[in-house]
Amino acid sequence: MVDEHAGRVPDWLIVCHDGGLDVPGAVVLAGASTRTRASLFAALAAVLALPAYLGDTWDALSDVLRDRLDAGPLTVLITDAGQLLTDEPTDQYGLLIAVLGDLATSAPHPLRVILDEAAPS
Repeated sequence: MVDEHAGRVPDWLIVCHDGGLDVPGAVVLAGASTRTRASLFAALAAVLALPAYLGDTWDALSDVLRDRLDAGPLTVLITDAGQLLTDEPTDQYGLLIAVLGDLATSAPHPLRVILDEAAPS
């Protein structure tokens, strides 16, 4: 069976190169401060007021983000996204996208992630 959607960016994920985006209601993370998994988790915990028991696994992140999505829609804008998880093995980026994709397709409220890959000015 051939996957007709292979190579397409899913609807919940937006990748742009514009820089200076203003997305009303979005929580904003700087890619420069999310170069490791620990720093990504800490940044998400700070901007979303996630519970202290978050932990440091992808499953734990999925659980607390699902709880957050029970409360309403969420848009996350990551600026200079080219730096996201760059100090981690490459599979970590794929795991993040898999976690977010699962949430986006199964959570009760919409999740939208915007990766703005514009270089900081």
